[in-house]
Amino acid sequence: MSGMKTMMLLSALTALFMALGYTLGGGGGAVIALLVAAGMNLFTFWNADRIVLSMHNAREVDATSAPEYYNLVAELARRAGLPMPRVYLIDEPHPNAFATGRDPDHAAVAATTGLLSMLSRDEVAGVMAHELGHVRNRDTLIMTMVATIAGAISMLANFGLFFRGGNQENGHGNILATLLAVIVAPFAAMIVQMAISRTREYGADRAGAEISGNPRALASALAKISGRAEMIPNPVAERNPAAAQLYIVPVHVSELFSTHPATEKRIAALEDMARGTGAVAPAEPRARRSSALDPLRRD
Repeated sequence: MSGMKTMMLLSALTALFMALGYTLGGGGGAVIALLVAAGMNLFTFWNADRIVLSMHNAREVDATSAPEYYNLVAELARRAGLPMPRVYLIDEPHPNAFATGRDPDHAAVAATTGLLSMLSRDEVAGVMAHELGHVRNRDTLIMTMVATIAGAISMLANFGLFFRGGNQENGHGNILATLLAVIVAPFAAMIVQMAISRTREYGADRAGAEISGNPRALASALAKISGRAEMIPNPVAERNPAAAQLYIVPVHVSELFSTHPATEKRIAALEDMARGTGAVAPAEPRARRSSALDPLRRD
């Protein structure tokens, strides 16, 4: 059901892009808009993971440089029936994680040192299982496409006034069309983008709980990091607001304009799952040694 809803919303976003192209340039504009969308999606299909990881200054780790973190992801990937993704670490106090890559064979997962130092091993497992849930559901590709088309709509709208300024034939230059191009289309695109992202987050929560086998550990992790994510600066999200949809919890936005469902609602859904499976609450973490190479290593 969530997959059907996502496809319907993605189709609506593409139709909105073509409608904006038609408003600005007639039938030819709609065709050009479709070609631009296809070209941008093709580019991001091949390059999104490199762009995102470079944006965050993420460094790849392995079983030698971060053994507990890497091996935990490997164990979860086996449970999920996925190929081993590339594993990255981001040296930032902001607690968050994300997945990227065009398909499960070319996936990467990343977590910040702030997240790894804040959570117990079970909670980290819940978070990384959530990210692998995105990979298994192919959300990384879907959300890249959504962000690309929504960005293109905003770009067209920003130039819409100039595109229409010299064309007054056949009533195409009327004020209503201009308002549609400049105001309504980007706002509608934002609403559709948020709806798609929220649908995928609920799906990844369910998948993460199934992969880790402990819904309450993921619920506990969400409760811990959501508040801290609001208080600790995230330079990447501040420079690039579109990056907010990548993270497991939103950053510095109201629920109304968030790409994520309310954390309380996600926790409630996970608690419902836990009652159905009989999962227990995660144990409190023991003391850890501080290590830049292996944030999960313990005494």
